[in-house]
Order: sequence, then structure tokens, then C-alpha cells
Amino acid sequence: MRDGTGVHHFAGRHVFAELTGVVAGRLDDEAFLRRTLAEALSLAGATVCGLDSHRFEPQGVTVLALLAESHASLHTYPEFGAAFVDVFTCGSRADPESAVRLLAGALDASIERLRAVRRGLRTAPALADPLT
Repeated sequence: MRDGTGVHHFAGRHVFAELTGVVAGRLDDEAFLRRTLAEALSLAGATVCGLDSHRFEPQGVTVLALLAESHASLHTYPEFGAAFVDVFTCGSRADPESAVRLLAGALDASIERLRAVRRGLRTAPALADPLT
């Protein structure tokens, strides 16, 4: 991405969250979690390219979302009524913090911790850019 000064930006936002107070049955329902994560990401402006998931025995689910903007993951711990969420997006279209908040709302969860990290770098204008 380039701003008006010709400086290139390689940037993204990475949000990590811990959700608590979730009904155990919701955190063990693989189909529900896939649907809920995809919906939260889409409502937050992300483009979901694919989903993969795995249900563990005796409990717990991991859902991974491949996004046009990067990725997201959800790891559940029904025995604790808790989940870890990780959403990383590049560009400005998708809002990873909104995705986490939407997911927490859909799970009727409390956000115990939320940390947003800006990632990326700025570089000087390229000497020869074939795309200009």
C-alpha cells in the first residue's frame, strides 16, 4: 500500500482475546462455532476464503479461518467456559477488534483480556516500481 508521499506501508492489526463465561455446550459445538466465527468475521468486513476445524475428545474445538486479509483462530476450553481468539488482518477494510467483539456477543461471553497490536513497517519509495 502507498500513501500520497510515495512511502510504502506493510501494515496490519493483530488482536488477541480471552473470552470467559461461555456455556460449555456452545464451546463444544463445532458447527455452531464455525458458523459463528465466519459470521463475526464477515460482519467486521473480512472476506472468509475458507474454514477448517477440529473437535477434540473429550471436549474442545479449534476453528481456523483463512481470510483474504490474513487469518483468524478460535480455540475453546468448555471445561473452563473459555476461549482464546486471534484475528490478524492487513489493510483497512476489516476490523479485527470488531470481529472479536461480535464473536464475544454471539457466544454471550465476557472479554477477559483483549490486546491489539499494530504490525508492519514503512519503507522509503522504491527506486524502480514496475507498477507505477
